Amino acid sequence: MEIIVCIKRVPKTAEADLVIDKTERDIEKEGLVFDINEWDNYAVEEAILLKEKYGGTVTAISMGPEEVNETLRRALAMGADQAIRLTDPGFEGSDGYAIARVLSRAINPLAYDLVLTGVQAEDDGYGQVGPTLAELLGIRHVAIVNQIEGIENGRARVHRELEGGLDEVIDLELPAVLTIQTGINEPRYVSIIGIRKVAQKEIKVLGLQDLGMKLEEAGEPGSMTVVEKVFFPPVGEGAQMLEGTMDEISDKVIAILKEKGGVA
Repeated sequence: MEIIVCIKRVPKTAEADLVIDKTERDIEKEGLVFDINEWDNYAVEEAILLKEKYGGTVTAISMGPEEVNETLRRALAMGADQAIRLTDPGFEGSDGYAIARVLSRAINPLAYDLVLTGVQAEDDGYGQVGPTLAELLGIRHVAIVNQIEGIENGRARVHRELEGGLDEVIDLELPAVLTIQTGINEPRYVSIIGIRKVAQKEIKVLGLQDLGMKLEEAGEPGSMTVVEKVFFPPVGEGAQMLEGTMDEISDKVIAILKEKGGVA
């Protein structure tokens, strides 16, 4: 079982005071803590579990600058066998489609049965890379996978999450791309000692020319969407507090709904 898992290094912004940068197209990232994308962490763990069950190898791939090595070494410490970093100035500004195109060029020459990605990334939330990657590779895909029931005779049975707490069970032929949902497993703890053990492990670095790509195939020129401006949502009005007895408050609520056109 040859498995490729695509991962992303993202800033952790939940408890940070965010500032829009001078270009107004991104946030200031200096001083922010970076780590592996949450959904991708589950994808790495699932890849390692599959390797432990069926044998084979796991290759972690990520796009970005040299700092991405930290994220790739985390994947190696979890149990991945090799890592590839895709780095080139021409990759900057890539949208979900362009990212998938770069990843597909890196994956095409490799042997693989499964390609795992997270459902989406914490920083942009596009959720486009996995399905687009499958289309570019010319293979099947299943999105929002919350269980891989089993793999046998070149086929996989997986469960995907639907609305309303429902699951859909799908049998599909391999190779395939699966986008992994959080909660599918419990990602293992990665210790500092574990990371030190893989500190000297080679991380293969590939650029635009190595992938046989032209400048217009990646970055903003190769993207279908471009971020023109990033801004904070406008602050709305404060809540209106209603006082009085239950009957009085009910009458006020009805009056407000009528005023706003909520009821006739």
